[in-house]
Amino acid sequence: MERITCQVLVVGAGPGGYVAAIRAGQLGLDTVIVEGDKAGGTCLIRGCIPSKAIIHAAERFEALREHQEGHMGLSVSGDVAVDMPALIGWKDVIVEKLNKGVEALLKAAGVRLVKGWGSFVDGKTCNVTDSDGNKVAHISTENVILATGSSPIELPFMPYDETHILSSTGALDLESLPERVAIIGGGYIGLELGCALRKLGSEVTVIEGLDSVMAIFDKELRRPLERWLKKNKVKIHLNALAEGAAVTDEGVVLSWKNSDGEVVSETFDRVLVTVGRKANISGWGLEETGVKMDESGRFVSVDSQCRTNMRGIFAIGDLVGEPLLAHKASAQGEMVAEIIAGKKREFDPVAIPAIVFTEPEIVCVGMSPDEAEAAGETIITGKFPLAASGRALTIGAEKTGGFVRVTARESDHVILGIQAVGSHIAELSGAFVLALEMGTVLEDVAATIHAHPTITESFHEAVLKTLGHAIHTK
Repeated sequence: MERITCQVLVVGAGPGGYVAAIRAGQLGLDTVIVEGDKAGGTCLIRGCIPSKAIIHAAERFEALREHQEGHMGLSVSGDVAVDMPALIGWKDVIVEKLNKGVEALLKAAGVRLVKGWGSFVDGKTCNVTDSDGNKVAHISTENVILATGSSPIELPFMPYDETHILSSTGALDLESLPERVAIIGGGYIGLELGCALRKLGSEVTVIEGLDSVMAIFDKELRRPLERWLKKNKVKIHLNALAEGAAVTDEGVVLSWKNSDGEVVSETFDRVLVTVGRKANISGWGLEETGVKMDESGRFVSVDSQCRTNMRGIFAIGDLVGEPLLAHKASAQGEMVAEIIAGKKREFDPVAIPAIVFTEPEIVCVGMSPDEAEAAGETIITGKFPLAASGRALTIGAEKTGGFVRVTARESDHVILGIQAVGSHIAELSGAFVLALEMGTVLEDVAATIHAHPTITESFHEAVLKTLGHAIHTK
């Protein structure tokens, strides 16, 4: 067993951990990162990136089927088919390329990657074990960055076998396209994958315990998605609770209690469980570090610098609570590395963008109108429909009923929140969050010349609407 000493030990090479390690290496800190799986973490290996690859493939497939009917004057003759193993193979190539890219970046920054599973002996000492159970390294360090990420929540009465009962991980490695699939949970993970599977040709049924899908968003934002789900015959059961599943020769018999309290059963080829994620707090010696948890007991407690109660131990990403987003983890990782190097930093973003890659896409930055009013703000709002955008029409993005909505404080016109829904709208998130971070007022955006014809004009028009003088809408 190799004995290693370093200034910084990062546990977990996900989007928080590897960014922290790279930045620490850039700052001249002797840095080691430990990862039992592939570098890149859940987001890159079995989450954000592979799911978006499949979503894009589904969009292409849907477009080809539209062209079979002569859409845009373009015709595709013959059958359009889904080769699921080939699709998964294409996705895997992307993942492998990015994994190797992360490893190369770590090496370029002078960071040593130790492959194996870390387990803390105390707050500054960690043993690393390989997949065969052999101890490969004993690491002593001055500073620790905990970045262990999160995992899908498993229903105790419906354990994953990743063949019939799937987590999001299993859903990204399907060997064949299921004819009928049930999704337990109508949140962003379930509906992103549900929309993609429906486009590829699966019959999709969603079981949701609340009174709406995507309940984290207001009705106005949800409406275009709900319209798409209805149009594409996705069956939605609201106020419904899964009861159990039995694997048979015919498929998976799923039982749930409907809104009337009746137990209903149907047979599906696959059942995908997407009821949320939980921080990885077990199996790596958290209790040996002396680190305290928050009041919920689900996340590590940290301050505005991601410091735990133990000197020299930091925690970042999903491990420290909501929002469980890769870009939040990356921002925290970079900040912590700089703090260790002696820089003055604090994690205090004005807003963290949230994006859902359903059909259509949903973007939320800052406060919604209801949230702003609940916070005691007197507001003005404006909304611009994508149906009035020339660029949206040329790429077929107007069909979703999408829009850009701006909320601003009435007294000084400071923008408090921006939400949008529509095809390809996710790419505007950077402009939205920059506006809030810079404390932008409506007049700043109104006076900025936006290129024509682009979707970004929709942001400009929504601001003009908020000011009361929209040009391209009534």
